[in-house]
Amino acid sequence: MKILHSLLDIPTLKDVYPEIGLTIGNFDGVHLGHRELLKKIKQTCVEKNLQFVVVTFVPHPQKILQPERERFLINSYEHRRSLLQGLGVDYLIEMTFTRDFSTLQADEFLSKYLLIYPQLKDFYLGYDFAFGANKQGTYDLVKTVCAPLNVKVEIQPKYEFNGKVVSSSFIRDCLVNGNIAEVEELLSRAFHLEGVVVKGEGRGKKIGFPTANIQVSGDLIVPNKGVYITRTKYNGMIYKSITNIGNNPTFKDTDHVHIETNLFDFDTDIYGENLDIEFLHKIRDEKKFSTVNDLIAQIKADVNLAKEFLSKR
Repeated sequence: MKILHSLLDIPTLKDVYPEIGLTIGNFDGVHLGHRELLKKIKQTCVEKNLQFVVVTFVPHPQKILQPERERFLINSYEHRRSLLQGLGVDYLIEMTFTRDFSTLQADEFLSKYLLIYPQLKDFYLGYDFAFGANKQGTYDLVKTVCAPLNVKVEIQPKYEFNGKVVSSSFIRDCLVNGNIAEVEELLSRAFHLEGVVVKGEGRGKKIGFPTANIQVSGDLIVPNKGVYITRTKYNGMIYKSITNIGNNPTFKDTDHVHIETNLFDFDTDIYGENLDIEFLHKIRDEKKFSTVNDLIAQIKADVNLAKEFLSKR
């Protein structure tokens, strides 16, 4: 998969552009609904001998349109690229989204950024995706504009799982509510958080459970407070772990949310290193304990529960 910034960056062969099938969207999470859509488009492109092109935006439009909104991305842009590549995308066009870009009328966006490509044959739209100022870029408008150019426009049906429409917004709600099992079903994989190990206050080590304090991007959504069974990838190795998200209320109340991971059978200084945490199951909500000994007893119980859970997975 090649990552480009414009359709006109797609390489030509003897000045001839390849024929393409194109879809457009944010694809945050690359969830089950996205995957079904993209698999069908890929299959059609293969049958028609078209290059499969996905157009998306960096940063996510919400970053520009609602700059006060924090922690909403389900995955990083790098993770999104990896997932899209795994679905057979030939060219990923990452258009830079700006405030000026957001004011473009839908027909103007089409003519300036999509229909400039001379060999666009098929245009696939998700059932609920709209673009351009005031979301005017609907299926009907796209079909009307594309008809004189002999560009075929298809709208893809909505995808339901267990009677629910799968969407990035619904998955975010599940994460905020700690419904990790449902998130895993809707993503068709475990939810991940990527971050850098930073220096914490060292309390975990003092009570016999050293933790890696993880700093993640302010754009990435974080599950709600609590203790989770996790697996942590470090330096190509996978470690069983538990991860606490919260304010450390036993020691002090603070507005700052910490993400702290205890890797089992691991005792290495990894400050500044990158970790990838895979969330598998929520054990309990965060709790303030009367004494440190009560906290230690609970952590031991959490670890034992996690080891039993992970032994079966």
